[in-house]
Amino acid sequence: MRAVVAVIGKDTVGILAKVSGICADCKANVMDVTQTIMQDLFAMTMMIEISNLTVDYVDFADKLIAAGKEMGLQVHVMHEDIFNAMHRI
Repeated sequence: MRAVVAVIGKDTVGILAKVSGICADCKANVMDVTQTIMQDLFAMTMMIEISNLTVDYVDFADKLIAAGKEMGLQVHVMHEDIFNAMHRI
């Protein structure tokens, strides 16, 4: 199982480190990352393998969202099944 994590906000040092650190702590494997900085706006999308999570999926998502709020970022976590269903035509 996988999840998509999107992070958007003002660019600061340590965003990728913070998000990937939470993933590592919860045994979620970061499979792919794309990020860009447009002037001072940071945008990142991650594909995360969540099959071996050591916490409940909702708790994992809550940890990422809370870390985002602490850093002044918007963080969205979406299970791959939901993501795929939303983007099917």
